[in-house]
Amino acid sequence: MNKVNRQIAIKQIISEQAIGSQEELCAALHRNGFDNTQATLSRDLRELGIVRINTPGGLRYVLNPLNEERRLQSFIGYEVEQISSNESLVVIKTLPGRAQGVAEIIDSLRNPLILGTLAGDNTIFVTPTSVGKMDELVKLLRRLTMEDKKVA
Repeated sequence: MNKVNRQIAIKQIISEQAIGSQEELCAALHRNGFDNTQATLSRDLRELGIVRINTPGGLRYVLNPLNEERRLQSFIGYEVEQISSNESLVVIKTLPGRAQGVAEIIDSLRNPLILGTLAGDNTIFVTPTSVGKMDELVKLLRRLTMEDKKVA
């Protein structure tokens, strides 16, 4: 399995489970079909901006939300071709075969403006938590996907 899939799995695992050590994370990855070395895992954690913090339940790996958003901008900015909306739904057009990966990244943000996503091959439907927040949601999605295009 490739690096992108492995890193998505790492983010999903630490979001759903209390993982406090690389050994625990390595075992969880192995249960999900990923074989990797400790060096690869360390590199992935650094690239993803994952840090280990003290929580009431002990040490736990977590994503640094600011680093994650910046990293995602560069990734999905090149995958998205168009964002449009009406009064109740946002439609994102992506490169062929990219919609599911982009939707997974959008979902991983766990942004309170987003109720959920539905992805096909090159189209994503994004449902807002409130139609009153539609403009704010569209601005968020455009910022996530367009900032790096301006620089490139």
